[in-house]
Amino acid sequence: MSIGHTLLGLLESGPRHGYDLKRAFDEKFGHDRPLHYGQVYSTMSRLLKNGLVEVDGIEAGGGPERKRYAITEAGITDVQRWLATPEKPEPYLQSTLYTKVVLALLTHRDAADILDTQRSEHLRMMRILTDRKRKGDLADQLICDHALFHLEADLRWLELTAARLDKLAQVVAE
Repeated sequence: MSIGHTLLGLLESGPRHGYDLKRAFDEKFGHDRPLHYGQVYSTMSRLLKNGLVEVDGIEAGGGPERKRYAITEAGITDVQRWLATPEKPEPYLQSTLYTKVVLALLTHRDAADILDTQRSEHLRMMRILTDRKRKGDLADQLICDHALFHLEADLRWLELTAARLDKLAQVVAE
């Protein structure tokens, strides 16, 4: 996720302080990984330097001055370009799990155990996500669906690999 673009998009509804941006980000996108304040302010500093935001006002208070940021036309254009650019699909062509299975075969360990252990871990995570999805709001449901679909694909790969393990062992041994 591009934090800079996300913060810019949040600014399109109007100027905000860094604290307000963090709170809005965490409410909409940070369920699992809330932003750190330092990350917000370093990102805003970079966006300011690049002309994508401007300081709309500074308020003095009991603590440090509070800057209110506003998105610039260049920032709006940047968000629009980012939104219009498709994400690169991740093909996972060289996964760590595949490497573990091959190394187990090469070192005469039980690759089926690795696959079984991984299957159990995937099923455990799927139960957690399914429970979260059942209890969550629409955003949580969509996020959990995305993760569950990926885990289901991984499970299909685990089953297919387990079914082909003898053949893979022969190929690896060559």
